[in-house]
Formats: sequence, structure tokens, C-alpha cells
Amino acid sequence: MQNLPRFTAAAVQAAPVYLDPDATVDKAVALIAEAAAGGATLVVFPEVFVPGYPYWNWTMNPVQGSPWFERLHCSSVDIPGPHVDALRAAARQYGVVLVIGVNERAPHSLGVLYNTLLTIGPDGELLGVHRKLVPTWAEKLTWTGGDGSSLKVHSTPVGPLGALACGENTNTLARFALLAQGELVHASCYISLPVAPADYDMADAIAVRTAAHSFEGKVFSVVACSTISPEIVDTIAGDDEELRRMLARPRSALSGIFGPDGRPVTEPLVDDEGIVYAEIDLAKCVQPKQMHDIVGHYNRFDVFQLHVDNRPRTPVTFATDPAHTQAFTTAPLATEHTCTTKEEA
Repeated sequence: MQNLPRFTAAAVQAAPVYLDPDATVDKAVALIAEAAAGGATLVVFPEVFVPGYPYWNWTMNPVQGSPWFERLHCSSVDIPGPHVDALRAAARQYGVVLVIGVNERAPHSLGVLYNTLLTIGPDGELLGVHRKLVPTWAEKLTWTGGDGSSLKVHSTPVGPLGALACGENTNTLARFALLAQGELVHASCYISLPVAPADYDMADAIAVRTAAHSFEGKVFSVVACSTISPEIVDTIAGDDEELRRMLARPRSALSGIFGPDGRPVTEPLVDDEGIVYAEIDLAKCVQPKQMHDIVGHYNRFDVFQLHVDNRPRTPVTFATDPAHTQAFTTAPLATEHTCTTKEEA
């Protein structure tokens, strides 16, 4: 008989220690310990939790925001690197499956940052490095898009697990690509977005997207969103009272766990820091799929076909020296830990 896991999931809603990767990883490790103490064996963190989200893309023009890009670059993480090692060690120490968002420095270019989700197993193995396929709107001023090679579902002790960052959860084909690989647990990682248009309720938007994926795929979704701390407000807004009021806008964050019927398993958390816990029983995915299984009997694969190009994209391919190519595309830059912003100089 098929053994479908039953476990406790934790959705972490918290703010990073803004633009401080060391302190943010320390905070993440403490929250992992807290979630594990609460019985969780799956812990999901927000998008780009380490070391935070580039809000200046929405509040400044590109010229004003340029020094902030440099500052974010200097405080982003390398993969592999010590910050990832610390997160892997925490997952191993507390025996949890971990999904967490980071700003990733590209190994080949000082102008490239990725919005990256890490999936780490309870033994500390780095299972997945997913780079957000399409940065949303103003985010294109900061992040380079990833490729299809990381659009994977991972076999874990909590079941087949996939993950997408923020607006990717609106991308029907990306979601279908995960469902078609057998996804039963979906991690949705978001950021608080008080700088969205005035008629946009971010908490509602997160809930709608999460419910849609859970209901369509008959899967459980664990959604984790960051919050806006006073430190972030001070850093981004300074003495600008109008911007400070904007950043304090309510209903900008929602975290929780949704079931295969599209409903929250427990009450979601809105705006405040905290951890939402819920029990997930994957056996509850069976009966809903009998009615609508969009990757099985409730589809017409003779009519509809999805082609995913999952080849990794590299900036250069050498025809005669594969070893050189590998070193070029994976080795960190020698200056990775020595950068200094103009503000720090």
C-alpha cells in the first residue's frame, strides 16, 4: 500500500534583518529551531528572506536605486557558500525539510542577481536551487530571470515537494509543470508588498493564488510571506512621511497552509510576525483527484501538450574544453566577500 506522509508544516511570516545576511541567517536558524520545537518537519520561509527585498525599485527611479543595487549585491549570498552551509546545518540539526528564499550572486557576473529558492532536505542536502523565472514588474531592475532547469519536484520525507516564488504562482504553465511531476506539497514564497497600487490587496491576492493552485492541483500549499519591520521602513523611507505611511499599509502580507479543497487548513496570519502550523495528511489528496485530476484523467493530452525546455542556460559554451566551461560557470568570483558600497566607504 502506498505510504502517504502525515506531518506538521510551518509557514514562517517574518522580516529579515534588512540587508544583513549574517544576522538574517541567524534569525532564520532561530525560527527553524522554534518551528521544529512546535513539531514541524516542513518549514517554509518567505521569498528573498536573505537579506531582504529591493523595495527601492518601487519607490525610486532607476538612477536613484542604482547604489541600492550595489548594496544588495554586496549583501547577497553565494551558492555554495557559508550562508547556505549554515542553513543546511540547521535543517540537518533540527531534522526539517526547509524552503527559503535568498538573493543569489551570479558566479560569472557582477551585474547579475537571482531571486532564488533553496530546498534543503532533513539531512542537510541541498535538493534544489530554483531561480525565479520572471522577475515581476519593477523587480526587473534587480533580478535576472532563471531557466527551466530548476523547475523540479523533489522527493522528500514530507512527500513530492515543489516551490515557486511570488508571481510565479500566477504562471499557470509553471504550476502545471510541477503538478505534472507529481507535486503534492507546494511551497509558495512571497514578500510583503505595501507599495502595490492602491486598489491591490496583497493579502487577498496571496490567498486567491494559493487557493487556486491547491484546488486545481488537489495539493497542499504552504505559503510564507515576509513582513515590513520598522527597520525596513527607516532604511527605505527615512524622513519621507508619505512613503512611511505607504510602507505601513495594512493587508500587505499573508501566510498559512491551504488544503486540496482550496480552503485554509487553519486561520492564516495577516501582517504580523509569527509561525502558522497545520497538520498535512497527503491521503486527503486522493478523493479530490478522483473528481478532477488535471494531470491525469481530467485532461486531454491528445489535445493539449506542454513542452518545457529544462536545459540549463550558461553565458558561454566552450566547444573543446568542458572543464574550463564548468569552472567558468560555477566558480565564485574572487572578490565575492570584499565588495564595499559607496555608503560604507
